[in-house]
Amino acid sequence: MSLPSPSITPVSGSADRTARPLALDNVTLEYPDGGGTVKALDGVSLSVGAGQMVSLVGPSGSGKSSLLAVAATLVRPTSGNVVIDGVSTTDRRDAELTALRREKVGIIFQQPNLLPSLTAVEQLMIGHHLRGMPLKAARSRARELLGLVGLDGSAEKRPHQLSGGQKQRVNIARALMGGPKVLLVDEPTAALDHERSASIVGLLRQVTDEFQVATVMVTHDTEFVPLTDAVAVMRDGGLTAPVRPDVHHSGV
Repeated sequence: MSLPSPSITPVSGSADRTARPLALDNVTLEYPDGGGTVKALDGVSLSVGAGQMVSLVGPSGSGKSSLLAVAATLVRPTSGNVVIDGVSTTDRRDAELTALRREKVGIIFQQPNLLPSLTAVEQLMIGHHLRGMPLKAARSRARELLGLVGLDGSAEKRPHQLSGGQKQRVNIARALMGGPKVLLVDEPTAALDHERSASIVGLLRQVTDEFQVATVMVTHDTEFVPLTDAVAVMRDGGLTAPVRPDVHHSGV
């Protein structure tokens, strides 16, 4: 299956990408390990603009998942700063970070983790209805997003009635329910075949463009890197500066 070739824009210096919904500044993350410490992130800096999609590659254990967790404010860094849509997360209380994450960040996990008893539309509705969105409005928004990801005819299906690719599409739609500024994606194609993988990455490209979110996608499928605007490599907790996919040579 041939992949579409998006127009590639440099990571910096682009007049139409001056807004930076996600910025990590010299972030370090250390874990205790016996009598010492393990440095999962070592002075990582990354800035992602609105409508920009950055792929993150690297060997297992290099720190990719740690970077996503810190960017999502699920884990506090040992030092450095994470800025989400202009809001510094340093010294924020847990409740403030939870609210910021709910309002500004969409997270797409490797496994969709759909609730088996709920239909596709209910998977999207439940969290937002519980947080105060009127039921009718939540259902309308959920159906709109399911249509966007190509699941018009599957809104009332439960997870056991959906394919792996369809489940991942529900996962993507669910992450968009809150209108996020940042989209963090962890290995979205890990459990899919080649054709469905290409479809999902293509959908993420479309979503990034249409919603003008700042997207970071961790992937082991370097074949799909050309669909993104930039690629950065993680090794031993360090991150290379993002470069255009056409100048990246994978050695991971």
